[in-house]
Amino acid sequence: MTSSTRHGRQPVLDQGGRGVKPLNDDGPRTSITLNGRTLLLSNLDKVMYPKTGFTKGQVIDYYARIARVLLPHLKDRALTLKRYPNGVNAEFFYEKRCPSFRPPWVKIAPIWSEDKKERIPYCLANDLPTLIWAANLADLELHTSLARYQYPARPTAMVFDLDPGEGAGMVDCAQVGLWLRELLAKRELDCFPKTSGSKGLQIYVPLNTTATFDQTKSFARGAAEQLANQHPDKVLARMEKRLRKEKVFIDWSQNDHHKTTVCVYSLRAKDHPTVSTPIKWNEVTQTLKTQSAEKLSFESEDVLRRVNEWGDLFKLVVTAKQKLPRTL
Repeated sequence: MTSSTRHGRQPVLDQGGRGVKPLNDDGPRTSITLNGRTLLLSNLDKVMYPKTGFTKGQVIDYYARIARVLLPHLKDRALTLKRYPNGVNAEFFYEKRCPSFRPPWVKIAPIWSEDKKERIPYCLANDLPTLIWAANLADLELHTSLARYQYPARPTAMVFDLDPGEGAGMVDCAQVGLWLRELLAKRELDCFPKTSGSKGLQIYVPLNTTATFDQTKSFARGAAEQLANQHPDKVLARMEKRLRKEKVFIDWSQNDHHKTTVCVYSLRAKDHPTVSTPIKWNEVTQTLKTQSAEKLSFESEDVLRRVNEWGDLFKLVVTAKQKLPRTL
């Protein structure tokens, strides 16, 4: 792990790491041009993570530098903004409806809402300028649908969110993740792990076929219940929080058209600028073997180094095609 003193970099603001020279800098505001789009950035020195001194400028810098691997996971997915205008220790708010003051080049996806009985215009972060525009709104976390907006009832992946209860932790999540991987392998399904950026793991099963949310939710629930029956002292498939002590809850309910999951490579609003990070299965195995989760917590610079070394470990989640079995 690296210390918070590493976060002294000024914004890069491009996809290739070469830098973009500001057109002008009038104090707290900076005008830049990205891919022919002009953005006015504000308060770049504002501290978003007080414990480390990580600033808004560094948030923007991270998203600019990670964009080449992040954007394929955001493409055509309704984005729910989670904004922290005064940093992670202050109030935040979710914003599903893309702000009306958005630039004209920000694309939107009108998604039908059963609750509102209307189409909600969600933002689409399909390109670098839109991603940086959202980061400038202090949208620290990126929460997306499992489906692309063109096919809102058809998830491209199935997800299992491993959430440790009181007395459990990442080591327990590693064990449950490996059990889940084994169960899925018996159904000829590959899966890919990532950290939540918080306290748990998330396991993604790429589909990219014609599966529906009804099918993925039913299958995920069945898998969670099967593991809970096999390991009742370690695994929980029911949502009651009172039952979660010293167990890992496999949240299968995320497989729903009206829910979102934190996108891979998204920052999290924690004390440190941690990131929801794709990992290798041997890292999960090593965590269980050593009984230490220290190496499964990653901050922004850690993730950028990993991407430079290994590329996008989650690439197949976007491209791989797998057929979901009808039953377990």
